[in-house]
Amino acid sequence: MNDMARTEVLRGLLDHGRDFDTPRLERHAAELGLPLADVFVVAGHPVPGHLLPPDRDKTVMRAFVYRVTYCNHPQLAALREYLLALPDEGTTPRPRPARDPADPNPFPAVLHGLMGNRGFDVREFPFVGLSRSTVRGMLGGAWHQLSQLQAVAGPLGWTLEDLAALAGEPLRPLEHGPMFCHHLGAVFLAAVPRTTEQLVRAAGEADRLSAREDHGAWQPVSQGIYDCPDV
Repeated sequence: MNDMARTEVLRGLLDHGRDFDTPRLERHAAELGLPLADVFVVAGHPVPGHLLPPDRDKTVMRAFVYRVTYCNHPQLAALREYLLALPDEGTTPRPRPARDPADPNPFPAVLHGLMGNRGFDVREFPFVGLSRSTVRGMLGGAWHQLSQLQAVAGPLGWTLEDLAALAGEPLRPLEHGPMFCHHLGAVFLAAVPRTTEQLVRAAGEADRLSAREDHGAWQPVSQGIYDCPDV
């Protein structure tokens, strides 16, 4: 699917997706290569509980996310396989309600839904060069500049182009690349079904793979992963 067609499909989901039935949403998820839970969010549907993360300890989630950011690309791939191989043990949560259909600016609610599909709130979201107040502003509808969309796209496993299509932001050249690419987001997607106890073990596996040095204090993030093989 070319970029223009992707934009048309995404905008159609955003503007008219409430009229689409589940089989149609499943087809769009497959053709776009996006998680079905994300397509439900974009289309304004409730997200079924079996597609959402189980209830997890927020502190453990933050620690897991922090440690994953120290992995390079081969280590991220290995950690993703580790997570995918774990058994599903969590209790299925309740479905998440659909966003407000009367909201004239749906993108903040969509962004919040995409983060929630991965178990992120503002404090769990990895540091991507944006302050927490900036991320809160994006979720509150205050702004969604292109450079900010670029910063959050990678940890979500999305492309800048797709997020910009939903936000209505025109594309233009940016001075800097993202701190993290979609390979980091692929790990967080693999972690969606995992429980608190499994995330504790996965954080230990991330440390083993990265040989991360313990700084003795909470650091905001590693130095980023700029050498994406897809670029």
